[in-house]
Amino acid sequence: MPTDLTPVIAACARWLLNAYPPPPGALNTALAEAQARQAATAAAHLRYPTAMDVQLLHLLAPSGSGRLDWLTGSEPQPDDADTAWRTWVDETVVSWAACLLADPALAARAHQTQVGNPDITGLRRLSEPGTHDRDAAVLLRHPDLLEGVAALHRTQLTELLDTDNATAA
Repeated sequence: MPTDLTPVIAACARWLLNAYPPPPGALNTALAEAQARQAATAAAHLRYPTAMDVQLLHLLAPSGSGRLDWLTGSEPQPDDADTAWRTWVDETVVSWAACLLADPALAARAHQTQVGNPDITGLRRLSEPGTHDRDAAVLLRHPDLLEGVAALHRTQLTELLDTDNATAA
C-alpha cells in the first residue's frame, strides 16, 4: 500500500492557488506556490500522521474538491478537460492549510508539533512570512477571504494542536 502524501499535497496546493491566485509575475507565482505547498504539506502530515493513516487515505480516497468548489465558486469550467487532480483534494487538508496560511501564530504552533518530522523542513514561510511572501500571496493569506474554507475544520486543528502541545510539555 502507498504511504506517500504527494498526490494529496499537490492537489490541495493546486486547489488553493486556483481559488486564491497570486498577482501576475513569475516570482509571485513561485512564492505563492511555495507557501501553498508548505501549508498543504504541514496540514497533510498533521491530518495523516502515520503510515496506516496514509494507507487508509489511499484505500478510501480523499473527499475531492466538490464542496470546496461550491463554497468558493471556483468550480471547473465545462470545457476544462484537466479536472482529474480535483479528486485528490482533501477538504480537511485544504481547510487546515487555509488556517495555517491565515494565522502565522497557528502555523508556529503546528511547527512545534512537527519538529521531528523529516518530511517537513521548517514552516518559516508560514509562521514568519516576509514582505515578498505576503505580497506574492495577498489573496492566499487574506484571513477574511480564507475564512469560509478555514472555518470548516479549524476546531479540529486547534484541538489537535492543543493536545499535541500539552503532550509535548
